[in-house]
Amino acid sequence: MKTRIHELDALRGFAVGGIMLVNTWQHVELKKAHPVGLDWFVEALFQSRFYPIFSLLFGISFLLFLQGNSRLALLSRLFWLFCFGVIQHQFYEGEVLTDYAFYGALVLLPASFLPPGLPVLLLGLVGVGWAAHPAVGGGVLLIPGLFLAGMGIWQLRPPRSLLLPGFAVSALASVLLTLAWTSTNDWTVYSAAALAGAAAYVLGLLLILRPWLSALLEPLGRMALTNYVSGTAVIILALPLLESDRSRWSVVGLAAVTLLVQGLFSRWWLDRFRYGPLEWIWRCLTWFRMVPNRLQSSRDQNRPLPDPGVP
Repeated sequence: MKTRIHELDALRGFAVGGIMLVNTWQHVELKKAHPVGLDWFVEALFQSRFYPIFSLLFGISFLLFLQGNSRLALLSRLFWLFCFGVIQHQFYEGEVLTDYAFYGALVLLPASFLPPGLPVLLLGLVGVGWAAHPAVGGGVLLIPGLFLAGMGIWQLRPPRSLLLPGFAVSALASVLLTLAWTSTNDWTVYSAAALAGAAAYVLGLLLILRPWLSALLEPLGRMALTNYVSGTAVIILALPLLESDRSRWSVVGLAAVTLLVQGLFSRWWLDRFRYGPLEWIWRCLTWFRMVPNRLQSSRDQNRPLPDPGVP
C-alpha cells in the first residue's frame, strides 16, 4: 500500500500558514500610504518566501503522482486544477492555481522525459536565474524553474547530512541579502533574499521536525487546496475589517484564527475521510468516477501518495 510522505505534508502545511499570513497582509491597501513596523517585518521575513516552497513541492509531487499513473492522467489533473483556478479567480484575482496548472503542463510534462537528476535540477536553476533577472520581472515566471528544481532535488535525493550546512548557508545568505535590500531597495537582491529565505525555512523545518510538530502541520498540508481556497475567501470577506485597522494587527489576528480553525477542521475531517473536500472533488474529476472517501474505521490508514501540492 502507498502511504503518505509525512515530511512533505508538514512542509506543505507550513507553507499554507505562511501564505495565509502574506495573502492577508497583501490585501491591506493602507500599508502603502501608512507603513508600520509590521509591514517591514512581513516583507523582510515572509513575503515571497512561501510560494517557492509550494512550487518545489509541486515538482516533487508531480513525480510521486507519476508513480503508477500515466502522463495522460496527470494532464487531466492539471486541467481540472486550471478549472478550479478559473472559478477562484471570480472572487480572488491573485489566485495561482491557473499558473500552476499551465506551467505544470508546459514544463513538467516535457521534463519527465529528460534524464533524471542533475540535468533537471540544472535546468530548473537556469530557469530561476532567468526569471529573477530584472529585465524579466520574476513573479509567476519563477514557478516553472522552481518546479524543475523540486523535481531534480527529489530525483537526486541528497543525504540528510547536508541539511545543517545547507540551512546555515541559506540562512546567512538570506540575512545578508535582506540587509542589502534594505539599503539598496533593489528588486533582484530582494528576490534572491526571498529564495534564500525559502530554502532556509525548508531546511530548518526539516531539521527541527518532530512528531508533535508534524502532527500540527500535516493536516493543513494534506488539505492544502481546500485550505488555500477557503483562506482566500476569508480574506475577501474580512477586507472591510482589515482596511479599517491602521495598526495592521488584524492581519496577524485573522491569519492566526483562520489557521487555527483550518487546522482543527482538517484534523477532524481527516479522521473521517481520506481526502479533503476539494481534494476529493479534484480526484473524482481526474478519474471521471466517484472515488471512495470515507474511512471504514479509525484503523483505516490507507492514504495514497500526495497529489500535486497546490497553495
